[in-house]
Amino acid sequence: MLDQVKTIVLDYDGTLHDSIKIYGPAFRKAYEFLVDQHQVPPRTWEDQEIVKWLGLSSKEMWEAFMPNLDSGLREQAGSIIGEEMKRLLQNKKAVLYEGALETLEYLKNRGYKLVFLSNCGKAYMDYSRDLFGLDHYFDEMLCAQDYEFIPKYEILSKVMDQWPSEIVVVGDRYKDIEAGKQNNLKTIACLYGYAQGDELKDADYKINHIKELCRLL
Repeated sequence: MLDQVKTIVLDYDGTLHDSIKIYGPAFRKAYEFLVDQHQVPPRTWEDQEIVKWLGLSSKEMWEAFMPNLDSGLREQAGSIIGEEMKRLLQNKKAVLYEGALETLEYLKNRGYKLVFLSNCGKAYMDYSRDLFGLDHYFDEMLCAQDYEFIPKYEILSKVMDQWPSEIVVVGDRYKDIEAGKQNNLKTIACLYGYAQGDELKDADYKINHIKELCRLL
């Protein structure tokens, strides 16, 4: 049961933020760079082919996508993705899921401690914080870059003792469910996000819309 929960740890991309809107264009720009460098053949990427990398750290994404790519080119391509996403954030092209901020406001007003935990970089987190006023909702904001991109479950194990328990983890990828399970916490899977196949099957609860958190908690 969730009636004892006091702290809610929320993923960002695919949970609150419909991040394919900015990640898709950024990925395609980086891919064009790799085409120009004669590393890959020209091709068209559909959003549904790209979303599988959302929720992974930059390191994990490149290991999954092109593990043998020269490290210098990987760094350049990764920078292209980061800079393009930053530009799109600055130009207010990012979009949260409908009802995301209202849900956060509801949970905040109910007295929950809200924690942002993402596999993103610090600049991305900070731009998102400024664009959507996330400081108003979150008591704490953590990103993987501040922890040298170690897995989410390891980050959580380092910091969770500081928070009121019980704690529940909310997210759309197996990394989020793993973070909860490895730390003996309840998990809520967001089925509307970017999960692939049955990667969310071990979650304790499942929701089809962010607003459903208001019913569960």
